Amino acid sequence: MNYNIAVLEGDGIGPEICAGAVKTLEKVGEKFGHKFNFTYYPIGGSAIDKCGVPLPESTAEGCLKSDAVLLGAVGGYKWDDMPVDKRPEKGLLEIRKAMRLYSNIRPAKLWKNLAKASPLKYELVKDGVEIIIVRELTGGIYFGERKSGLENGVQYASDTEKYDVREIERITEIACRLAMKRSKKLVSVDKANVLESSRLWRKTVHAYCKNNYPEIEVRDVLVDNMAMQIVKNPSQFDVVVTSNLFGDILSDEAAQVTGSIGMLASSSLGDSKCGLYEPIHGSAPDIAGQDTANPIATILAAAMMLRDSLDLNEEYTAVENAVQKFLDCGYRTADIMEDGKIKVGCAEAARLIADMI
Repeated sequence: MNYNIAVLEGDGIGPEICAGAVKTLEKVGEKFGHKFNFTYYPIGGSAIDKCGVPLPESTAEGCLKSDAVLLGAVGGYKWDDMPVDKRPEKGLLEIRKAMRLYSNIRPAKLWKNLAKASPLKYELVKDGVEIIIVRELTGGIYFGERKSGLENGVQYASDTEKYDVREIERITEIACRLAMKRSKKLVSVDKANVLESSRLWRKTVHAYCKNNYPEIEVRDVLVDNMAMQIVKNPSQFDVVVTSNLFGDILSDEAAQVTGSIGMLASSSLGDSKCGLYEPIHGSAPDIAGQDTANPIATILAAAMMLRDSLDLNEEYTAVENAVQKFLDCGYRTADIMEDGKIKVGCAEAARLIADMI
């Protein structure tokens, strides 16, 4: 099979970590008989320098014609003084909009080998943890009606949390697809004991799963309890679906459980198979070009691409197993280095992981 992949290296360490992911995908193609065609497009600060805007039209068009998009990172000190609507981060918002992406998938995976890096007690995480949070990305209170003014002589402000059935159903569909590939268990997080929008959320999630995915076991957890359970017993969760606001908060909490954002990938998906895959960390301009960055988050983002956009489940597993073997052999990049382990740079880490596929 031939697959067309748009690569948006971006800024800072973006080119280095993307090179690692590309190397890994090339090895996957060699082992499994696929051909990945990589086309590079500018985004963020590098696009501003080349084209004057953070997202050139050619980049958006190229992404829309691809089977999937791999993104490095955007931003850096160089562009900090630019107007908000011209800064590198605007390119990321615009490409998500152009691709009509409404879901953000954030796996918070703590590898068993790195359990001691977690801030939680070792006994809680010694066997590893993986929570996949599916966050609705384009609705809810962030996009609801905003008001401010004076009422009875007192300053006030309000933000409206609003969801309709269609928005809830489509994010539930994304979560169900993931759950079907894993444990067939889904946790839906809401605040249905207080919020009307959450009562509609809960009702819609259950109805959709019952009618379309009866094999999936759905469990409801109130958001305040969810925040507590993530630090009390994170291994009880697998796939979690929730609203924009709750997902924003919970995904960062779950990420902290892992101890290192250098290991965490993410994706944004919409109605089409073409998704946007990226690490959750930033561009780290202070270490750019030093070969010290950790490419694993981007490599794992490429693995998610194989599974979720290209339906290559065996190949996805092969990449995850290679990362596991890399860690088992004692290799570490600077951000996850431990006593007695073998320190390697960005390029060497990517080469070793690719060779282990």
